[in-house]
Amino acid sequence: MDDEDHDDHDHHPHGSTGSRSTAPQSEYTARQTLVGAAIALVGLAVTFGVPLAVLL
Repeated sequence: MDDEDHDDHDHHPHGSTGSRSTAPQSEYTARQTLVGAAIALVGLAVTFGVPLAVLL
């Protein structure tokens, strides 16, 4: 596939995307960061802690 195949149509026919924002570009508050970290720690504890507890 060469560059000419991509020039025959518009891949994004919708309007402007200036008002959209994706998560990595958004600013996070300290509270949001702490909540996310706590959720991640609970997930890790369930993922690894439960199987280890069953083995013991």
